[in-house]
Amino acid sequence: MDNNDFSSRAGASVGMTADAIRVRGGKPIQGRLKMKGAKNLVTKAMVAALLGQTPSELRSVPEISDVQVVRGLLEVYGVVVESDGDTLRLDPANVERAHETSINAHAGSSRIPILFCGPLLHRLGEAFIPDLGGCHIGDRPIDFHLDVLRNFGAVVDKLPTGIRMSAPEGLHGAKINLPYPSVGATEQVLLTAVMAKGRTELSGAAVEPEIMDLINILQKMGAVISVDTDRTIRIEGVDSLDGYSHTALFDRNEAASWACAALATGGDVFLEGAQQPEMITFLNVFRKAGGAFEVQDDGIRFWHPGGDLKPVVVETDVHPGFMTDWQQPLVVALAKANGISIVHETVYEQRFGFTEALVKMGAYIQIHTECLGSHACRFGQRNYQHSAVIAGPVELHGADITVPDLRGGFSHFVAALTAEGESTIKNVGIIARGYEHFLEKMQTLGVDFEVIG
Repeated sequence: MDNNDFSSRAGASVGMTADAIRVRGGKPIQGRLKMKGAKNLVTKAMVAALLGQTPSELRSVPEISDVQVVRGLLEVYGVVVESDGDTLRLDPANVERAHETSINAHAGSSRIPILFCGPLLHRLGEAFIPDLGGCHIGDRPIDFHLDVLRNFGAVVDKLPTGIRMSAPEGLHGAKINLPYPSVGATEQVLLTAVMAKGRTELSGAAVEPEIMDLINILQKMGAVISVDTDRTIRIEGVDSLDGYSHTALFDRNEAASWACAALATGGDVFLEGAQQPEMITFLNVFRKAGGAFEVQDDGIRFWHPGGDLKPVVVETDVHPGFMTDWQQPLVVALAKANGISIVHETVYEQRFGFTEALVKMGAYIQIHTECLGSHACRFGQRNYQHSAVIAGPVELHGADITVPDLRGGFSHFVAALTAEGESTIKNVGIIARGYEHFLEKMQTLGVDFEVIG
């Protein structure tokens, strides 16, 4: 690697400030990485601290930009946030109203601000959220969130600059049925219901490991929450909550990403902190595709054992199914498999845009509107291109790529690792949203790269 003043270019606050990198592919990745707390849990746990009457402590917090966004918003509302290594201490004793301009300045393109609404309505009686951004991978309407908050008694006013909410009579329990087990809507219910008057029943809830860990945190704070086997969550509202002390669940999405990178490049990585229970479905597919893994007490080793990779048929689904965030880096490995693989995306309707760059690099991938899995999904007959056919093995070649979204961007990085020649990857800052110290980890794994922007 060309260091090019590596330490200053990497960016201490979020792990990466580079605009572009040049990767020279064709080399297996090898090494050991430590998995920190899950991006999809840590930021929600930080929001939960708003509900406490006493300080909270959250451990294993990754240095990613989404954490910085939430920290900035909490500080705007008067929460004192202190960091010590990968530990955050959050004191909400002096929560106060914030100006719309300050909220907008810190929110950026993150969708996290919508989850502030319930806690802020409890603490301040009002909340404001700006226009929401996020990765462009399909429709992520906030209608679920707004309907949920209205059910709790919130008054929602749409303004040119965003959405303002108030709770003139306080929030009360509600009976809510989600038409689809939305993770965000489930989080919204949990963060709102725990201090709403009376009982809340949520049916059709998401039950991802990150949701369960958020429930663990809220229970530590004093909440009363039960989860049934039929995706029904019942919450009994309480008058007040205390702070929590918690070590965040590891990031299974990051673990799967690096595992797929090892499989695609013929490499070998040990992911410290990765755990088997949250990755059972991924591990099965990884093994079927020809990969090898070894579960140890302190993590999981993933490697390519040699020989041809095998084609697989995969359908993404809500937990305990195969996560949508896992399919994108896996597709790169499947381009190296000997045969025809099929990936049926049932969670987001527009998540195959990243394959255009892979085709440019030499992959043979066809995208279809039909449901090519074992069962029809909610996107069938709606002209969404949500099934992919991948034929391999192919040899990828270097190309100029612009990162479209978080997981798609990592997949492009994996493709560059496997490709012959050089690839230039632009807009790589998006990857810092979910992968802590991305440049440093590349260096640790022996990637031949340089920062060029």
